[in-house]
Amino acid sequence: PVIISQQRDILFVLRYKGIANSSLRSSHMFNLGDHVVCPGHGVGQICSVDSKELNGEMKSFYIIKVVSNGMKVMIPVDSKEGLRALIPSTDINGVFELLKDQNVKVDMSTWNRRHREYTLKVKTGSLLEIADVLRQLLLLKMTKKLSFGERKMLDQCKELIVKEISLASGTAEGDVSEKIDSMYT
Repeated sequence: PVIISQQRDILFVLRYKGIANSSLRSSHMFNLGDHVVCPGHGVGQICSVDSKELNGEMKSFYIIKVVSNGMKVMIPVDSKEGLRALIPSTDINGVFELLKDQNVKVDMSTWNRRHREYTLKVKTGSLLEIADVLRQLLLLKMTKKLSFGERKMLDQCKELIVKEISLASGTAEGDVSEKIDSMYT
């Protein structure tokens, strides 16, 4: 479960103890100015580290400004989940290879079932999982007109991938977007 409350224009996010997703774990501390990925929010930049009293105990939080919408998110510094570093530039080709591979079976189940599955994949924060969802939706788009919900998820996945790869590789967002589009035209 996640507790979300509004505090001075900052989205305050705390995660209860639970099963930590190993793909989200960070083995190092981040520095001011670092770009990180907040699953569910996308790429953000660490603006500051603040301390707050929580249940009588002082806790440190990263204040992260989400690149896509300017929202600020607080994530505990000692969180075992919730943040990861940008994809290493050496792994970017793997994302493009996954997107390029169109020899996969497209899930033709109902949108509600696919939406649940896709949402779970996007929430992992894994760029490969998000790329898989994007690939599925782009392939589906080649066979039928996408519903509003499908188009919205396709746009969200593409934006997450484009922003992260652009920042990780130093490539313009437009160029990354064009490279993805060129695989499906």
